[in-house]
This record gives sequence, structure tokens and C-alpha cells, in this order.
Amino acid sequence: MNGFWFSEEQQAIREGVLKLCERFDADYWRRTDETGDFPEAFVAAMADAGWLGAAMPVELGGSGLGLTEAAIAMQAVAESGAGFSGASALHLNIFGPMPLAKFGTDDQKRKLIPRLISGEDRMCFGVTEPDAGLDTTSLTTKAVRTNDGYVISGRKMWTTMAQRATKMLIVARTTPKDQVAKATDGISLFYVDFDRERIHATPIPKMGRKAIESNSVFIDDLHVPADALVGEEGRGFYYLLAGLNPERVLIGAEAVGLGRAALKRAAAYAMERVVFGRPIGQNQGVAHPLAKAWADLEAANLMAFKGAALYDAGRECGAEANAAKYLGGEAGFNACEAAVMAHGGMGYAKEYDVERYFREAMIARIAPVSREMIFNYIAERVLGLPKSY
Repeated sequence: MNGFWFSEEQQAIREGVLKLCERFDADYWRRTDETGDFPEAFVAAMADAGWLGAAMPVELGGSGLGLTEAAIAMQAVAESGAGFSGASALHLNIFGPMPLAKFGTDDQKRKLIPRLISGEDRMCFGVTEPDAGLDTTSLTTKAVRTNDGYVISGRKMWTTMAQRATKMLIVARTTPKDQVAKATDGISLFYVDFDRERIHATPIPKMGRKAIESNSVFIDDLHVPADALVGEEGRGFYYLLAGLNPERVLIGAEAVGLGRAALKRAAAYAMERVVFGRPIGQNQGVAHPLAKAWADLEAANLMAFKGAALYDAGRECGAEANAAKYLGGEAGFNACEAAVMAHGGMGYAKEYDVERYFREAMIARIAPVSREMIFNYIAERVLGLPKSY
């Protein structure tokens, strides 16, 4: 990104993704939302175009693009009208394997990452637990050392794509919390086969994004080899931290894309819908909320791409990445709400799609971290205020 606009190459990425997404219209995404069918054709098309490996190293078959380019691509997916139904179908593949790419052995990288890029393997990520939530250091899933590897047992919640995953990246305690000097120590990261005899995943009925299922997962004495460990034993928490900022930037950029999709629909409807002899968009009561939504979306977008630029430059970006997730989530939600209201009663009808966008907009406000924890981070790390929890 050159200043406040994309380079020609980056603009070509955006236009290329938008062009591909044109093949998957509103009817396609409406069907996936109603039936819960996974968007297989869409993911296959994106895989064929090389997008699953966008951020992975070139030597492993990826494109070696930065977070900026990944955010451009993912935002374009959401903005096309695919929303989070489309973005979440790809999201885990874009930066999800990064801990493996950064901290795995050469052998692990060569064997495992190309299979994710091609779509041959599908990964889910097991972090959140029923009784731990955002307090990752309190997770209770454990990995007990054996002669030839580990035995993993425990529970995970909100594990996306567990119904169709062949692999699972999972964090588990290898040393009990009461036996480590720091609570963040003693947690390890594993990349394992999704053995459905030992890993049981149950979909969670939820508000939106029905096609991309979230699951409660029960892991019962899963035996894994020693080479399932990623990096050093006990360093898993720190490996997770390395992936937090990119994910927050991506979520923020995707939320802006979703808001733009809703705003486009609302502006078109406000031009077409005539009441009392004039288009409703001529009324400031309709026009002003949409105009405000545009301004808020563009401001959030700048923060997202500032965070991405800092990350790509190898600079500290924690505050910007967190702020991007917060601002994108809020602006995306407010734009979707304004779009529903601009449609009036028809905003509640599925055929106009804005009700789906509105439901999906809640995702970026809740996940992968709450607004309140973002405020805590900024209060402590930026403003220097005392820790409150």
C-alpha cells in the first residue's frame, strides 16, 4: 500500500478476487445460509486460483504475499456479497498455518503446508475451551508424554470447520499450570490428524454463517507421534501470540468488506424505492445514516491497512491490529444495521440479503477477542494504565 491507496499490483489482486466472486451470486450465498451446505464450489475456485496459499512461503508452494495483500483479498471476498460465509470458508487457510510455517521443522513444512495450499488437507484450530474462553492460560486440555509421543485429552469450543477437517492445530498443556513459573509456560502446540474415533465434534446451532459450522469438540485419549509437536514443548502460547495480530487485521478488513456490501445494497434500494412521490434516498433520515456508515467504514479501513503495513514491515502493530478489529467490527455492524433500516420492512426479508449481512456482522464484534479485552490492551499497552483484571 503506497500511502493511502493500493499499488497497481494490489489493485489487481482486489479486482481479480472480485471478478472470481462474481461467479457466486446472492442466490448462491442465500442457499448456503438456508441449507447449511458448505460452499465447496467457491472454495475450490479460490484454491484453483492459488488463494489458499496467498500468505505461505513461495518455497512451499505459496504466493509469499504479505498481510496487506491477504487483507485485500479477504476483504474483497466479503465485499462481493459473500460476507463472512465466504470469508470464513477461507480464513483459516490464509494465516492459520502460519505457526506451522514459522515454527515447524523443515520436514513438517515440506510435508504438511503444500497439502493445505492445494486443499487436499483442511485444518481446524482448537484453542477456546468451555471454561477458559479468552483466558488461554487456564486451558485444561492436556497432552501427556509417552515413550513415542503424546496422549491428548480435553475439550474445545467454537472450533470452526471441525466437521470437514482432516487436520487440527491444537494447544494443550504439557506441564500443569501449578508447576510452571509463568502461567503462559507449559502450553504446547500440536498439528494432528483429525481422528474421528478419538475426536468428536458436535455443531453448535447459531445465529448466522450456517454454512461454516462451529463445533464443541471432545478429545478422548488421542495418541499422536512426537513429530506432531510444533516447535519447542511448552512454547505454544508464544507461538499463538505470533498469529494474533494478523488475524485481527484480517477480521477488521473483512468486517469493513461486509459493511460495504450492505451499504451498496442499501444505497441502490434507496435510489429505487419511491414513497410519497420521491426516492427514499432523497430523505436525509435515510441518506445520513448511510453516509455516516461510509465514513466510519473508510476510517476503520485505514486502521486495518495501517496494521497490515506495520506487520509486513516487521514493526510492532499490536495496538493497531486490535484497534482495526474493534473499529472494523463496529463500523461493519453499524453499516449493516443502517442497511436493514433503509430497507424498512424489506430489510427483514431474506430476498434482500441485508438481514444475513446483519446477522453475520455480529461475528466480528465477538470473535476472536471481545471489545472489552481490546480496550484493556490499549489502556495498558498504549496509555500505560494499570491492569484491571
